[in-house]
Amino acid sequence: MTEVAFHFNAPDKLGYVCRFVRKALRHGAQVTVTAQPGVLAHLSARLWKSAPSDFLAHAGPGADPQVQALSPVVLVQQAEASPHRDILLNLGETVPDGLEGFARVVEVVSLDDMDRAMARNRWKDYAARGLAIQRHDLVLKGM
Repeated sequence: MTEVAFHFNAPDKLGYVCRFVRKALRHGAQVTVTAQPGVLAHLSARLWKSAPSDFLAHAGPGADPQVQALSPVVLVQQAEASPHRDILLNLGETVPDGLEGFARVVEVVSLDDMDRAMARNRWKDYAARGLAIQRHDLVLKGM
């Protein structure tokens, strides 16, 4: 069964995503990130600008399927478009279709009131599907 985790109170949402991706790659995981095109473009730029020692190679939206298959991180609008099934990091406004095929789904939630409201709706959707949800408060962790 797919595991779901919400990471709340990220002061810099994309910065946190970059750190999360770096950590996941160090543990050998493959990551699929879903979001709207504008968010994916901003995230792609942030991933390329990581420190040289933490180079975060990734395949962006529209990349050749062979490139996506070889990339440890894939940025897509639709989860089903990714060749990977380890971690699905959802930055979208709704629960992504096809999440059942992933081992883990991670939701990153900023301090923004609108983002928090949309996250509450996604939480309810995951719960209605019978998925267990873990909560990680980044303020309590001293992020």
